[in-house]
Amino acid sequence: MAVFTPVTLDDIRQWIAQFPLGKAVALKGIASGIENSNFFLTTDAGEYVLTIFENLSFEQLPFYLQLMRHLAEHGVLVPAPVPNADGALCVPLHGKPAAIVSKLEGSSQLDPQPVHCAAVGAMLAKMHLAGRDFPLQQPNLRGIDWWHEAVPAVLPFLSPPEADLLRAEMAFQDAFHASPGYAALAQGPVHADLFRNNVMFDGERLTGFFDFYFAGCDTWLFDVAVTVNDWCIDLQTGVLDEARVCAMLDAYHAVRPFTAEEQQGWQACLRAGALRFWLSRLYDLHLPREAEMLTPHDPGHFERILRERIAVAAPALIR
Repeated sequence: MAVFTPVTLDDIRQWIAQFPLGKAVALKGIASGIENSNFFLTTDAGEYVLTIFENLSFEQLPFYLQLMRHLAEHGVLVPAPVPNADGALCVPLHGKPAAIVSKLEGSSQLDPQPVHCAAVGAMLAKMHLAGRDFPLQQPNLRGIDWWHEAVPAVLPFLSPPEADLLRAEMAFQDAFHASPGYAALAQGPVHADLFRNNVMFDGERLTGFFDFYFAGCDTWLFDVAVTVNDWCIDLQTGVLDEARVCAMLDAYHAVRPFTAEEQQGWQACLRAGALRFWLSRLYDLHLPREAEMLTPHDPGHFERILRERIAVAAPALIR
């Protein structure tokens, strides 16, 4: 992620002594993303990822780190948090919460084909089922409550057509979230940010999901929608690629069958997924935090996706 908190190898060498990882050998900042400070960390024991959390508190972080540990123990391919000598998964670094997790093998698949989408769909369903007995609860911190906080902050920066779209979609989502159909949707821990760059592949073999720091409890269908809106589209237009959509949905359905209520709420959740990221990208662009390495994402990408989801019906969940 963007580096908001600079860290040097000298800073790490003493700090890392509390972990069973030997000496720190190399440290490199990761430039992508805009939420936390991430670094590739090489030690005597291997390669890891060090994260310094810029927004999440010590009180919030057990949900994310324990969720990753829980999923790993249930056969879901995720990075494993490394405890320190006292068993703590999160410890202070430069006065902020920090954690070390294992680094996944492989690389991001940025040009996914149906075979990749099917692998992601199956693992996402497995992740949802594995999270059913996870004991901790935390809402999706970028869910509808946050949308209501963010909308007034970004509206002054928008053109009249953009503002009209944002207000209209918020009204639509308010009605959807208040409906009996929404209340009937299956819920549990979700990744909520499962974009192409948060999944690793070795060829056609999926090697893991990572970056769980937007996770929370929400509808599973929202998680599927967020994933489809990134993995199964033409990046220039936001138009869904039916072959990739069907591959992902069919693989998911084979592991955790969709319900009739989810079928009814599918299009609304696709719109919700587009709205969430359009809104957060608007916020990050117009109300940025200072960072050493920061590349804001284009809000127009998800505005196009939202308009496309409003105008064009997606392939059905169940065929």
